[in-house]
Amino acid sequence: MADISVPGFSDKYKTKDYIEALMQKERIPLNREKDNLDKYKEQQSAWRSVNQKMTTLRANSKTLYSFENPFNNKLAKSSDEDAITAEAGREAAYESIKVDVLKEATADRFLSQELEKNTQVPKGKYTFEVGEKVISFNWKGGKVTDFITALNKRSSNTIKASLIGTSGNKQALLIESLKTGNESNLIFKDDALSFALKNKIIEKSKKDLTEFGNDTEYFENPQIEETIPENDQEGMPLFKKKHVAINEAVDETGTEHPEDNRTVIPPRQGFTVPIEPELHENLNNRIDFTYSTNEVDDITEELNEKRTTRPDFANPGTVTFSDITIKNEPDDTILKPIPETMLEPIADAADFYVHNSDGTEAKIDVNGENSSTDSTTGEKTISIALRDYPDMDSIVVRNRNTGAEISMTSYTVYDEKKRLDYSPINPVSKAGDATIKYNGITINRPTNKIDDVIPHVTLNVKQPTERTATIDITPDKDSAKTALIDFVGSYNQVIAEINVLSDNKPEIIDEMEYLSKEEKDEYKSKLGMFQGDFSLMNGKSSLRGIVNSPYKWGDEATITMLSQIGISSRASGGGGGYNAAQTRGYLEIDEKKLDSSIENNLDEIKNIFGFDKDGDLIIDSGIAYSMDKQLSSWVQSGGILATKNSGIDQRIKASETNIKKLEAQLDDKEAKLRQKYGQMEGTLNSLNAQSNTLNSFTNQNKP
Repeated sequence: MADISVPGFSDKYKTKDYIEALMQKERIPLNREKDNLDKYKEQQSAWRSVNQKMTTLRANSKTLYSFENPFNNKLAKSSDEDAITAEAGREAAYESIKVDVLKEATADRFLSQELEKNTQVPKGKYTFEVGEKVISFNWKGGKVTDFITALNKRSSNTIKASLIGTSGNKQALLIESLKTGNESNLIFKDDALSFALKNKIIEKSKKDLTEFGNDTEYFENPQIEETIPENDQEGMPLFKKKHVAINEAVDETGTEHPEDNRTVIPPRQGFTVPIEPELHENLNNRIDFTYSTNEVDDITEELNEKRTTRPDFANPGTVTFSDITIKNEPDDTILKPIPETMLEPIADAADFYVHNSDGTEAKIDVNGENSSTDSTTGEKTISIALRDYPDMDSIVVRNRNTGAEISMTSYTVYDEKKRLDYSPINPVSKAGDATIKYNGITINRPTNKIDDVIPHVTLNVKQPTERTATIDITPDKDSAKTALIDFVGSYNQVIAEINVLSDNKPEIIDEMEYLSKEEKDEYKSKLGMFQGDFSLMNGKSSLRGIVNSPYKWGDEATITMLSQIGISSRASGGGGGYNAAQTRGYLEIDEKKLDSSIENNLDEIKNIFGFDKDGDLIIDSGIAYSMDKQLSSWVQSGGILATKNSGIDQRIKASETNIKKLEAQLDDKEAKLRQKYGQMEGTLNSLNAQSNTLNSFTNQNKP
């Protein structure tokens, strides 16, 4: 059976080989164009490398003569780094500063009593103040760990809370302010205050507090009200102090606690307590008191009974003497008529008033912004600012309730600016200013970073000094040396790049012993790429001229060249023999000579890199200035390198367009060849089939 050949699926006649041979010849222009494209891209990469290294050299040059040049950097070294350090600005004067640290600035850090690990923080409104910053949020109630997370989330840079393990399953809550200074006290308000008091974080402080209203001897009856308030009733008895008393607090051991004494005002009782005039001398004074109401037997029925009961006047009778009888006259006492309406019980009517010197009264709002309620006990705390009541001469309490007594604390007076109404029980530290002594003057500041005492110097206070600390302001010679080394390094990289691209000598690469194998291979691929490019050679010549020229910055100048400070093309010497590397334009550093120059001639070194030649306060001469100006013509927008890259970009685009065109032509050519050879195979296969048919017929008809 003859072989079956299907055009396009078999290669009986080797047509694929014929087509491939023909196409190889056709692909020669395409391959040549692809080689050109690769060459253009390599050239573009090379110019970009030159641009990157020149940009780095320009940046390092700018650093050496700009306003932020390293020659003006200052160091501040303290003789007691544990107690005080300093940072010197560029304009700081060279000097030795004597400082005593008396106290570092501190923040409030308060520790609670020991808590169980499953301690719960009750639901409520928790408010914390630090200086003028207020942190307030509503807490739904839950574990103390969750409360800490909620507080820290809301109080970044102001307050921080954390738990500290104490013993066994016990732990303590640490709440700390993140602000230092006397004016940055940590204040608890609303339910945060109740929680802090309950868990022994703070307690009522007696320091700088004045109390009054704790002795019934000074109580007076309230004045008679001309107008009956809406929460009262006509017919109620006048308010008297008769049954107002002070309950003394005594614990189980019989110890008295006068700070916990409470004044008890029975139903329909009241009193007035006078205020000393000198309290008005400080407008920052506030008066605080706390009260609660407790249910007792309602007196309404008793009052009504008294109002409706009348005395029983008996018959006046007669008197007889002998036969004379005298009749007594009937009693002519006139009683008030029995009221038509009865008194009703009164509740929720504990009234407090400010009494003014002119006899007027102003009711205190016990539910206003100057009041707070303990969500656990229900007690209310009222705060009165004396500046709001300049004519106040007394405070009046009227218990209008008929079935509740008022239990209240004495009145506490304090300066609200000092906020000393509570004090910590277990303070880790208390808010305070930093105190230092400079030039015999004691100085206080709210933070440990003090930048307004010594011009251009910032002091960092850490802890008190045992003896006077000395802070020396000196030049930052290390940063100057580093900047010079960076300049030399970036300069040599530019020169190396130019040498490799402009010359085809392999020894150029071998001389750079610091290169890695990969870097050497990369340089070998670029060796002599732009040989004969005059812009590169001229650029190298200009750069060498800049670093080798003298710069006479003034009549008193003794250092005018790089070679005088240990930087030159032959700084390492070389033993007098010929060294080809030293002829290629690289700079070398004599480190000992450079260190000596920096130590003794830092200002002169600064001047040779940049100085004001014409006195207009603008740098206009020097090595770094000239280098920056020269390199800007290369790397700036529209400069030499941008122009070269633009030309290569155009060649790359043209080459890519030509490649697409040639690829399309080759695809079309190959398709036509496949079609022709496919038709040829079809014809040959048809002829073979006919030949096979004839052979079969002939074989069948042989005699």
